[in-house]
Amino acid sequence: MNAPIMHFTMLLFFSFLFAPQQEQVPASIYDFKVTALNGGTIDFSQFKGKKILIVNTASKCGFTPQYDALEALSKKYKDKLVIVGFPANNFLFQEPGSNEKIATFCKENYGVTFPMAAKVSVKGSKMAPIYRWLTEKKYNGFEDTHVKWNFQKYLIDENGRLISSFSPATPPDSPEIIALIEK
Repeated sequence: MNAPIMHFTMLLFFSFLFAPQQEQVPASIYDFKVTALNGGTIDFSQFKGKKILIVNTASKCGFTPQYDALEALSKKYKDKLVIVGFPANNFLFQEPGSNEKIATFCKENYGVTFPMAAKVSVKGSKMAPIYRWLTEKKYNGFEDTHVKWNFQKYLIDENGRLISSFSPATPPDSPEIIALIEK
């Protein structure tokens, strides 16, 4: 084998060998276990039988006051709905803090008691596997979407099926979200 071909073959081999591995995307929302903001684990299997509203959050966004409505929904529908927040710094660096700072901010400013995951990426090459599941029809079986901004919402039914997504501008207590929660 001549030197250029051998060099190319070795480069190809090592690029596959040391390429960053994409995290596997589970088939069901209930197979996800994610790191919580406090360092624990959020196990989505414990949410079977309830609706799940997943929201990417940020502390320095015009939509940040939606935390109030999310907390109110969490309390009002605690028997049928779980809200899970995913802090992300993907949009204009609006979530620059550490997990500890985010937890303090959420508690002190909005009294957040619903589960909050550790900071993740919700788009791009480092997208968290749960967001790949939420945004790709081949995983969620419902639709392809992309996260447009902070506070985009994804609603999953009691059987673990994605049933709707809502723009960041849609308030958490909007009639269309409430109707689906109460359905």
